[in-house]
Order: sequence, then structure tokens, then C-alpha cells
Amino acid sequence: MAMLRSTLHMAFMFVTVIPYTLLILLARVFGAKGDKLYAIAQKWLTLSVDSARVIMGIRYEVQGQENLPVGETSPAILLVKHQSTYETFLMPAIMPHPLAYVFKKELLYVPFFGWSIGSLDMIHIDRSQRAKAFAKVVEQGKALLARGVWVIMFPEGTRIPRGERGSYKSGGTRLAIATGAPVIPVAVTSAKCWPRKAFIKHPGVVEVSIGKPIPSVGREADELMREVETWIEAEMHRLDPEAYAGQH
Repeated sequence: MAMLRSTLHMAFMFVTVIPYTLLILLARVFGAKGDKLYAIAQKWLTLSVDSARVIMGIRYEVQGQENLPVGETSPAILLVKHQSTYETFLMPAIMPHPLAYVFKKELLYVPFFGWSIGSLDMIHIDRSQRAKAFAKVVEQGKALLARGVWVIMFPEGTRIPRGERGSYKSGGTRLAIATGAPVIPVAVTSAKCWPRKAFIKHPGVVEVSIGKPIPSVGREADELMREVETWIEAEMHRLDPEAYAGQH
């Protein structure tokens, strides 16, 4: 049954991404940009999350939403635990501000999905050019944050198996310090239902916990990232103790 449900959901996402991508590209041709294009993409992402609930029985619960900054142009950099593709769809569906992902440019070449994100206000980088890539992140990040678009990054850089901890990179906290924006740590237990790189998903509840904003002004990037890492990993142990059984 899990195989059938997973197959149906994958087929649903594949079929629906095509018209939404075409709508984004058409709207762009007619001059739409920024928030208007993002709103179209957000509808598909929300549809993907809702269909995961209906077809596969994957629900989510959010804690700490009151910790998010208020105000149309209040800046924030979200640093999120990364266990599966699920949170890349979920974050735009639940956040009150448009989000700009920082991602590798290779994703632009993925049919339909890549064409869509290439039309949005996202930050795509060439990882082979580290200095130039970070300069681009800061430049675009400042402009986006000033407009009330929040920047979202996965500090571990890649999807991490359930119950494990990746190597936290300081790019997100370096950006926060460069822009003066606070960082908001987010723990997500998506691998309980949607394991890393797995085709078959399982019904259940994905917990999302949003931490309090951490000021970046006057901080050192590595030290700030250690604080983010400590909070996220402690929260992951609290939310999903079964995954960390036997660990200290």
C-alpha cells in the first residue's frame, strides 16, 4: 500500500508541476515578477504538501510560529534541518513571507521544476567558485531581505539520514552577520515519514519546531552557527527521541 500511495503522489506531483510551470513562464512573459510569480509557485508547493496528506497520510504540526518576526519587511534568515525533500515544499507553504532558497545552479536544468525556480527570486550559485558565490549570496540576500523576502538555507548542505547530524557550514550565519538579519533555527522530523532519497514514504506526523530569533549583530559566524546547531540538534532529540535512542 505504501508503494502504491507513493507512486500515486509522485505521479500527481509530476502531472501538476507542468501546468504550474507553464503558468509561471506565461505570467513572466506578460511582465509578472517577484511576489506574483512566487504566489503561483507557493500554490503548487502547498498542493504538494496537501496531496501528501491526502494520498500518503503525511501530516505536519508546527510549534513556535509565534517566534517568527512580524512586519512586512522584518528580515529573517531561516536555517533548517534537512532530512528530505518534504521540508523544501513545506517551508513556503507555512511561512508568512516569501522565501528565497540558496541552491546550486545545476537544479536550474531540471525540467519544469528547475525552469520554475529559475523564474523566481531565488539565489542560485556556482559552488566551484566559493568567493564569488558567497559575494553573490550577500548581494542578492541584502536586496531580497530589504523587500521582506526571507532567505532560507540548509546549513548541513544536503539531506541527512534520520538520527544523524551533518556538518554545519557557516554560510548562513556569515550571511546573517553581513546583512544584520537575525537567524531563526528550525528543526524538522521529516525523515520519520519521508526518508532521505527514498521513493516509498510512510504515513505519520512531521513535527516542525521554530526557534526564537537569534541576533547576528556583533557575532562571529562559527560561534553563531554552533549556537544554531546546538539548538536544532537538541530539538531533534526532543521531537524524535526514537531516532536518537542510545546516543548521548
